Amino acid sequence: MRIVLIGQAAFGEKVLEALTKRGEEVVGVYTPPDVPGKINPLKTLALKLGIPVFQPERMRAPKVYDEYVELEPELNVMAFVTEILPESILNYPRFGTIMYHPSLLPKHRGGSAINWTIINGETKTGVTIIWPDKGIDTGPILLQKEVEISPDDTVGSLYFNKLFPLGVEAIVESIELIKQGRAPRIPQDEAQATYEGLCTEKDALISWHRPAGQIYNLIRGTNPQPGATTSFGSQRFKVFDSAQVAGHGFPGEILDITKEGFIVAAQDGAILIKRVQVPGAPKISAAEFAQQAGLKVGDKLGD
Repeated sequence: MRIVLIGQAAFGEKVLEALTKRGEEVVGVYTPPDVPGKINPLKTLALKLGIPVFQPERMRAPKVYDEYVELEPELNVMAFVTEILPESILNYPRFGTIMYHPSLLPKHRGGSAINWTIINGETKTGVTIIWPDKGIDTGPILLQKEVEISPDDTVGSLYFNKLFPLGVEAIVESIELIKQGRAPRIPQDEAQATYEGLCTEKDALISWHRPAGQIYNLIRGTNPQPGATTSFGSQRFKVFDSAQVAGHGFPGEILDITKEGFIVAAQDGAILIKRVQVPGAPKISAAEFAQQAGLKVGDKLGD
């Protein structure tokens, strides 16, 4: 089966590695244009394997389609794609197109599915392989795999430790089902569908008047990107590593400062902040930040 892989980053690389190790015929790789100073691991591996690489600015450009059809693909595999592909490419191959999405669709459609799953305090998620259509994550389902979300999972740990390897496995399994003629096309239940926009800094502002559990989920659900934001006086900073702990005080009040970090009171309970970042600087330990900022017990964070 002649496969065109469309993807990026380490996930695209590992999918390509898995497919070629299984002897699949990958006839072309599409990946975003190079970013100065950054290595594109998918491109690097494809070139090493002698597979043609294409890096268009937009997949909708007419020239892209003309080059694409010359590859005579029988299946498109979308492995971490942030652009909506034109239907002319989606529907061209004999076997169509399959796409990885890091949630249990139809829940959490959109480009920040992992963020919102954790922010909402959910305890399970998974990966879905769909047959994409012109909508955003709305195509029929081919395969799903479920995982538990640990109480202390962050976006980073959930993705790299669970959804990343599970996604590679699911794509490989899906291709095998297609080759066997056993790949289903299960319509998504629109009554259960949810969609969230990209999780940005404006979504990640900490309100210390909220329950500690909600604040902890927000910090976990924005770690490492975009980072949950709070402030001390005029100094805004992002919070990364943290823990939910016992404590009582006025929301935003610094209850204690230790070598582990500083404890901040919430509406009920408290948050131990362990690692932070001020604008334009690298991440540092919360204890170091407290010393630099002159933070004291009794001081208040937030507006």
